[in-house]
Amino acid sequence: MEVGSRVVVPVAPADESHGEENGYRVVDIWHQRKIPDSFVWPLADALPSSDRELDAPVVDIGAAMRGGGDALRRAVEQVAAACASHGLFQVTGHGVDPALARAALDGAAEFFLLPLATKLRVRRTPGTVTGYAVAHADRFAENLPWKETLSFGHRDDHPTANSDVVDYFASSLGSDFKPLGEVFQDYCQSMKEVSLAIMEVLGQSLGVGRSYCRDFFTDGCYTMRCNYYPPCPEPDRTLGTGPHCDPAALTLLLQDDAVDGLQVLVDGEWRPVRPKPGALVVNIGDTFTALSNGRYKSCLHREVVHRERERRSLAFFLCPRDDRVVRPPPRLTQAQPRRYPDFTWADLKRFTQCHYRADTRTLDAFARWLGDGPSTSPGAGN
Repeated sequence: MEVGSRVVVPVAPADESHGEENGYRVVDIWHQRKIPDSFVWPLADALPSSDRELDAPVVDIGAAMRGGGDALRRAVEQVAAACASHGLFQVTGHGVDPALARAALDGAAEFFLLPLATKLRVRRTPGTVTGYAVAHADRFAENLPWKETLSFGHRDDHPTANSDVVDYFASSLGSDFKPLGEVFQDYCQSMKEVSLAIMEVLGQSLGVGRSYCRDFFTDGCYTMRCNYYPPCPEPDRTLGTGPHCDPAALTLLLQDDAVDGLQVLVDGEWRPVRPKPGALVVNIGDTFTALSNGRYKSCLHREVVHRERERRSLAFFLCPRDDRVVRPPPRLTQAQPRRYPDFTWADLKRFTQCHYRADTRTLDAFARWLGDGPSTSPGAGN
């Protein structure tokens, strides 16, 4: 499937292949024989993939929620082992309608097929997490990821929570996009319900009870990101997403069943996470690492691209309410001292959007930034 190939990226002085659109330099990037230098990643980040698949448990979250007892204990053991090791597991029995999941993936594919001028109607505003972006070129000039993204938010504490995604699509792209907004509205609500069920298992695994983590995130804010990774002429020299840990608390990823790309670093190897039909990939992010006082690892991962195959995925990020203070419960600070200072999601979001490019050291850099005062921009990142 061919996707609109003209994209907005920083390029060298214009030649016959370059044009201008809405004041931005435009180049037919996805169909060149060689990737531009700005997309080339350091060898240390683009190391070859391992042949060994990641050992990630598949947790039947539905059985754990319905039956409790042995099913819940089994889920708790699986989640605790994975989160203490590398921070990733998969869930089945989540109750998400397969037709809805398929419609959301197809809807994302249809969006990325749109003309560039249409997609630019929802171009991401600097300093925010929502909108359309190509290779994060609106923020960075090097180590660009080989992808396009569309991100939008959903908040339960908003007066229009039942229609906020629909309203975003209709107001930004036009009334013709209301049906697509309805699909993503339903998908976000389903992801919220699954993520809160997972929080019950996580709370139980930490010994703070099923309700603690669920209650902490019930009135949270959520971000949905649609990812498109085009075929790449030099996949060994670039990445779809560079090595990083997600700043959010939890990420739920729906992978296209046909094509893999997600990889996790374990024992110095980048191990692939193969798509499993009907399963959602779940990874721990920096916010939950802080909430667990470092007991659970934020998952260090990347995305690779392919020479001839395109790939799509849907990522749902669970975050606390903007003003909620992230602080581990007392039970998790009795055996070891505090690892991270108190912070709010609003502060961490501002840090990663305005001051620091999320990578493998985001949480430590953020802690130092808080110590220096939020008005100071750290030297790390770009």
